[in-house]
This record gives sequence, structure tokens and C-alpha cells, in this order.
Amino acid sequence: MRRRGDELLAISADVYYSDDVHPAFSAILDQLAPDEARMLRFLAERGEQPIVDVRTNRPLGIGSELVADDLTSVPAEAGVRHTNRGHTYLINLKRLGLVQVLPDPVLLSRYQVLEVQPIVADALDRAGRSPKILRKSLRLTEFGTEFCRTCFTLP
Repeated sequence: MRRRGDELLAISADVYYSDDVHPAFSAILDQLAPDEARMLRFLAERGEQPIVDVRTNRPLGIGSELVADDLTSVPAEAGVRHTNRGHTYLINLKRLGLVQVLPDPVLLSRYQVLEVQPIVADALDRAGRSPKILRKSLRLTEFGTEFCRTCFTLP
């Protein structure tokens, strides 16, 4: 490990060395499912997307329980083949540092379509009486944006 670290430092000191792309991009491509690539391209083309958590509703929010988190229609809208794996795909994309979920919501009107989708409707049913929906946003990280620009043909 030390030898590899020293090699990296030596390369960084070489003023003639050129690295056009981040070295992790190749390894990341090996860790992506084709459906995840579709989701990334969708986010690169369409920008920030709505995503929600569903919680039970308790007085003053005390004892509220998370029923389902990070529910989004991005997999379906991106045209993935395995929509049932959408949540797993999202976990992997976050693990790779390509996407992030932010507490800031997008335009409220954009949640209307999402909140009637079966994945959200099912979570709302499981949450019981007066469930609470936490509206958030899903977007590419700066690293994810650079990855998409480098690795995909975008309009």
C-alpha cells in the first residue's frame, strides 16, 4: 500500500503527467448495473427529482416511525428494466457518491404524480391514519455530474 501511495505522490509531482478523467470512473462503470446507468443519464438530462419518505403521524411527531424512505419514480421514468430494484439501485448510486438526497424539496407540483404511484400509495396504506410525507430532492453530486459528462453521451 505504501508503495502505491508513493507512486501516486510521484505522479502528482510530474508536471508532464496528464490525467483527463478521474481514475475512479473506470472502476465505477464496473460497479454499475445497466439500469443504474439509465437512472444516471435521466438525472443528468432532467435534473433534480422529487423523492419522499413516508412516516407514521404521531402527536408532536414524538414516536413517529419511518415506514418507507427514498421513494421515487426515477427508475420507472428512466425506463429501467427492473423497477422492483429501484431502491437497491439508489442505494448503490449513493454509495458510489454519484447521487445525493437533500432535504430541500423541488417544486411542490412535481410531488403530485409521485405521491399517487403504487410504491408511495402502498407505504401510505402501511403508515395508517394520517401518514406524514417528507418531501426531499434527488440529484447528481458534483462528482456524479462529472462522471455522467465523461462516461455517457448526453444531449
